[in-house]
Amino acid sequence: MKRGTMTGGRQRLAQQVIDELRRQIDVGKLKEGDQLPTEPQLEASFGVSRTVVREAIADLRAAGYVRPIQGKGVFVSDPKASQRFSLTPVEIRTIPETLELLEFRLATECEAAAIAAYRRTAEQEAVIAAANKKMAQLIDDGKPTVEADFEFHMAIAAATNNRFYLDVMRQFGPRAIPRSQFTTLPEAANKAYLLGVHEEHVEIATAIADQDPERARQAMRKHIIASQRRYRRLAEQ
Repeated sequence: MKRGTMTGGRQRLAQQVIDELRRQIDVGKLKEGDQLPTEPQLEASFGVSRTVVREAIADLRAAGYVRPIQGKGVFVSDPKASQRFSLTPVEIRTIPETLELLEFRLATECEAAAIAAYRRTAEQEAVIAAANKKMAQLIDDGKPTVEADFEFHMAIAAATNNRFYLDVMRQFGPRAIPRSQFTTLPEAANKAYLLGVHEEHVEIATAIADQDPERARQAMRKHIIASQRRYRRLAEQ
């Protein structure tokens, strides 16, 4: 495979990685509980960039094929297990609105993260970190995380020092976090999934702390696109 230089090319390469890993899982070459090769190993094996590998893993995770375990790696899970649920009629009707909201968030929050990276004060940086630390503690305690997740995104909006970003987030409230609307989804309380979300938050917060606007923008983009993929699949189902 050749490395993609455009977004469309990168997506095609990511899909090739996804298709091959799913094939290996489906035929039993990779079994439930097996650890996936490391990112550098996958890069070498497929001849693609780290970005492509991460996008592929995010997609597989959203589909329930793999799960990250903090400090250990990414492991094969049972995709059928994550599909053993039924959405309520209200949740089904909410899917289109959720996709629209995520599309809007993609257009606004990526730029908010970039602006926060060069405008944030030390105090605002601390608030972002505190919100993320709170979410990590709630995950460990097995308690609901939606409010803390929303606080993290609110803290970034506040760190732009542009009241309009903050006003928009306030208008949405915690429903901006999609899983708040889909309580029957397995990942709503799945520790491995939530730890993956938290790790994405860490990437965003670190980029903001490092005052790296482009890295913050891309980290937020990766975070929101992962949600888009999940809810697009629900729409297809």
